[in-house]
Amino acid sequence: MDPQDRSLRARLAAHTSWANTLDPASRTAKARAAANGRFEKQAREKHPNATDEQIARVAEHLKSAHFSRIALQAAAARRAKAAAKSRMKDAGKTAVA
Repeated sequence: MDPQDRSLRARLAAHTSWANTLDPASRTAKARAAANGRFEKQAREKHPNATDEQIARVAEHLKSAHFSRIALQAAAARRAKAAAKSRMKDAGKTAVA
């Protein structure tokens, strides 16, 4: 099976699965709780004497920092991919000329 067919099948399966789910929040609750627990654990390690309110605030900032880091890496990867594509295109023009 080629990658495009595999992608289409996966998309079909995902849409079918979510169509069968009336409450998406409850379906993903355990995963969200685990992720939030990870940030809370990191916050408690950084600030062992902090109050629960302070831990919640720090955990929220750790979560935001995590997703900002991922966004920055994704943007860099997209730029690198575009630059490589441009170089390949330019190399093709010089090879023909």
